Amino acid sequence: MTPLPPLVAPGPPLRRDEAQRYSRHLLVPAIGEAGQRRLRAAHVAVLGAGGLGSPALLYLAAAGVGRLTIIDDDVVDVTNLHRQVIHPDRAVGHPKVDSAAASVAALNPTVEVVTHRVRLTRGNAGELFGDVHLVLDGTDNFDTRYAVNDACADLGLPYVWASVYRTQAQVSVFWASPPAGSVGTDLRDLFPEPPAPGTVPSCGDAGVLGALTGQVGSMMAAEAVKLICGVGDPLLGRVAFVDLLAATTTSIPLLPRRDTPRRREPRLSPPRAPGSSADSPGSVRPEPLPTISATDLAAALASDTPPVVLDVREPAEVGIAAINGSVRVPLGEVLADPAGTGIAPDVDLVVHCKAQPRSEAAARALLAAGHTRVRVLAGGILAWVADVDPSQPTY
Repeated sequence: MTPLPPLVAPGPPLRRDEAQRYSRHLLVPAIGEAGQRRLRAAHVAVLGAGGLGSPALLYLAAAGVGRLTIIDDDVVDVTNLHRQVIHPDRAVGHPKVDSAAASVAALNPTVEVVTHRVRLTRGNAGELFGDVHLVLDGTDNFDTRYAVNDACADLGLPYVWASVYRTQAQVSVFWASPPAGSVGTDLRDLFPEPPAPGTVPSCGDAGVLGALTGQVGSMMAAEAVKLICGVGDPLLGRVAFVDLLAATTTSIPLLPRRDTPRRREPRLSPPRAPGSSADSPGSVRPEPLPTISATDLAAALASDTPPVVLDVREPAEVGIAAINGSVRVPLGEVLADPAGTGIAPDVDLVVHCKAQPRSEAAARALLAAGHTRVRVLAGGILAWVADVDPSQPTY
């Protein structure tokens, strides 16, 4: 494969104070003065100021990237702090973009920071990505990942992507239309279709080792530096699979799919006609499931005819907070064999997970298998702890 050219042209010569600040970069032949000037002229957008975005933002700022755009619509939660190292404890409850911007400014006040407290969609991607050279996707939900992928393909932008799960991770560079001599790939070459809602746990559901996000976020920043400066062999056409417990990183070739069109209808798009679904374009929206509030469930459990409560979370989650007397069967097992729960199909059944998506997936599988009285606990265990049993921790 032909080496990729530098993504950014060099800016003006370095000032004396800049040469001193980045002197260790200047000593690296692959960077040097020209590379540092490219970094200073670069504009990088980082999606998500979380576990991956935190180290990526810090190292991009430390490297002297001239302009950083931070996009995140969330606030800092205390459960973020074990991995989202850009946020101090005092930032809990505050917008992540504000906390991240303050940390970047404290680390390198010469970096210009632009913040957008919004969730990226196909509708706003063009405005948010505006004049950026490169995008880093550190998000943790499939809707946004596919929106980033399709927007970058439309705009001709390369982007660095990563995903973490407990103690393993994947990292790659996607560029649908790279310069001549390089073969383009995008997220749909790796995952042609997003998984069904609720079937893949997030970090909040499955957990993640904090140090892994630091390692992978740093890898993302390094890939960005390589692309900006036009050095090394970026992960375009390859996926780096990181296994933290085995201390291994494996490079896996990724080839573009030739049997299907590259561009597809995005999952995040302008409003569709009534009857369509955001999860499956053109399909009929499934009927809403009946729900029960946490307080109503508590009252029902205290009655003479209590319902059966099915907890479809993972065992580690149950160890943090749980509803006494619940039946515990992880979602994967419910989906694989709904009859394997051992619960009679005519029993009054309430299904719950952490929030709600997994319990909805389980409830639909149980209904399809013949259960007739299935409800979902609105808000999951988080609502139960908030409204019924605040003595238990949340996560």
